Amino acid sequence: MRETLIVIGLLVLAVALRSARSNIMRKLGAFTFLAASFSLLFFLTSSAWGGLLGAALWFFLPWIELLTRIRRMRLPLDNRLSHREIPNPSFFPNAMEAATAMEEAGFEHVSDCGWEWAGMQQFFRLFWHPEERAVAAVCLCEQSDVAFAFISITSHDADGKIWRTTNFPFAPTLQCPPNVRWNHVPCERSCFHQILKDHREYLGRVDIPAGHLRMPDPEEIENAIEQEMRGQVDHNLAAGLIRLTGDGHFQYSKRGLVFLWGQFIKDMVRLC
Repeated sequence: MRETLIVIGLLVLAVALRSARSNIMRKLGAFTFLAASFSLLFFLTSSAWGGLLGAALWFFLPWIELLTRIRRMRLPLDNRLSHREIPNPSFFPNAMEAATAMEEAGFEHVSDCGWEWAGMQQFFRLFWHPEERAVAAVCLCEQSDVAFAFISITSHDADGKIWRTTNFPFAPTLQCPPNVRWNHVPCERSCFHQILKDHREYLGRVDIPAGHLRMPDPEEIENAIEQEMRGQVDHNLAAGLIRLTGDGHFQYSKRGLVFLWGQFIKDMVRLC
């Protein structure tokens, strides 16, 4: 009974820590789950190696989804944005506040559009600012019962490179081309004014003066998003992470599934 009570106690403690508001306490709760798994297998096998296997099993859980849903998933090779109405704001309360903050910062509304990626609906509310030479977007994502929003600010330089600051909460599911650089800020940072400040500081760190940035064309913003996505697809095809299916779609290769597993592990560690 002693071993059983130890495992139950660790599980109860882990659930309690995961319910805390503090990020440090939630991370400690995730480590407590690992300790509970280690203890369970250690007591069953009387071996430290068995306990390590029990803790390691958490990191292989993503393979259940990778080998079922994602392995069969087909994604369009040439996806096109279409004009759409923004979904119910009650699902994305921070998104509407961010759009208001963009207008307060002098960004002008360009369009509302979206597309679908393997069952995920993505909606974009696009803005631009001629003095900042930047494009800002509030992106709303819906898939089944899961919904979240994030902000991005994008600048293009005269050499064709793309510099983006975003609070996107997950690791990218496709490898970024060399000409696209991401500056990730904490996902809980939802204040647009702070993200705009972060973007300015980011451009300063990489030594990109304002005069070296290209002026966005509001008429071409949607086309630029489509071209960037196609460029990312082409880069991943060349890298062997995805492969063509012959019907205008692509799917992840075995190498791509391993890449995705690594991204899942990053999210598990970062967001735990």
